[in-house]
Amino acid sequence: MSERLGHVAPLLTDHYEYTMVAAALADGSAQRPCVFEVFARRLPAGRRYGVVAGIGRFVERLLEFRFLPEDIAYLRDSGTVDEATAQWLSGYRFSGDIDCYAEGDLYFPGSPIMTVSGTFAECVLLETVALSILNHDCAIASAAARMVTAARGRPIIEMGSRRTHEEAAVAAARASYLAGFASTSNLAAGRAYGIPTGGTAAHAFTLLHADEPTAFASQVAMSGTDTTLLVDTYDISQGIRNAIAAAGTSLKAIRIDSGDLDVIAQQSRDLLNSLGATETAIVVSGDLDEYAIASLAAAPVDVYGAGTAVVTGSGSPTANLVYKLVEVEGRPVVKRSENKRTVGGRKTSVRRHKPTGTVTEEIVVSQGEPEAMPGDRRLQQPLVRGGEVVGGLPTLEESRAFLRHQLIAIPWEGLKLSPGDPSVPVTVR
Repeated sequence: MSERLGHVAPLLTDHYEYTMVAAALADGSAQRPCVFEVFARRLPAGRRYGVVAGIGRFVERLLEFRFLPEDIAYLRDSGTVDEATAQWLSGYRFSGDIDCYAEGDLYFPGSPIMTVSGTFAECVLLETVALSILNHDCAIASAAARMVTAARGRPIIEMGSRRTHEEAAVAAARASYLAGFASTSNLAAGRAYGIPTGGTAAHAFTLLHADEPTAFASQVAMSGTDTTLLVDTYDISQGIRNAIAAAGTSLKAIRIDSGDLDVIAQQSRDLLNSLGATETAIVVSGDLDEYAIASLAAAPVDVYGAGTAVVTGSGSPTANLVYKLVEVEGRPVVKRSENKRTVGGRKTSVRRHKPTGTVTEEIVVSQGEPEAMPGDRRLQQPLVRGGEVVGGLPTLEESRAFLRHQLIAIPWEGLKLSPGDPSVPVTVR
């Protein structure tokens, strides 16, 4: 965070979380044992599955969720909390339990992605930070996974940093890499999460020089032929000729960032081949989403670069996740608002499979355990016990591999890009 924001972990929340805590402390209900759950009532329009992402980032924030004296002073001086609440907050440590789906797992409407158990006061303070992380990262990963499917094994570079908030860009790079992207342009994400990074030059570098051949010669002099030359600043065909003249037929790649990419990619391939650059790859970019990538399946494209559609979740910037109270002192509680009804009680979930490994359904049971069946996989795993993170969190690479396996396991209809029902039915009992 910037210096202006300073230490903000416990303030990455909404005002009313604190007013609820203050009132609950005053009336004696703050210490009641409660269960909150994170779930989606529905998937974004057109989606057939969601991807769980952001669990690791949530843990990072949870460990930072401590109140410094200046945090308490701000809350007190702004009138957000009274003195008694300020005193309680000064010693805040989450001491409850958290269970969740693994990062890289799939979710569907009604899946209890995260279960937070503890006192009302300590759990309710985590609502906004949990949702802001999970809604963002799940939306990015879900969109990115569809792009990976559409790419049919061709690598995708994440390059959306300039289209979103500077810190959201790092989170988006992480989530898209989890979903199967090959690399990112964002250096902060590279350092923080070990994601491969890459990038060469923008149109500005070409425009800086007197002409395109001079710009290309400069780039090749610095980077060698193992570089990518951006050839569409002026005329693409001439740009390709200039690129090969500067780097020779061993040039690694050219990039095209505009125009009718399907047609231009084929023309570019033909021209490269005629110049002897048969191994020079073609990278295309320019507001690509899963549909644009799918439309290029037959084109001679080797690598995709995706930006805006990644960081906006391909038109669904939120995963529609909610954080709801479902149990108080062991008693199920239910919200009955029209179109926002909840199912009370702590949930336990399993995913059922055919002997072949294909998923058939997800079973969610309130205040109980699903009947054990061959091929069941329990979905919720312990994340926090007594306020302490338990076990080792999977690495980003492990989560990538886990997601690949889950996408193979869902019915093939679930990988279609066309609108349709969720690929796995969820039965809540």
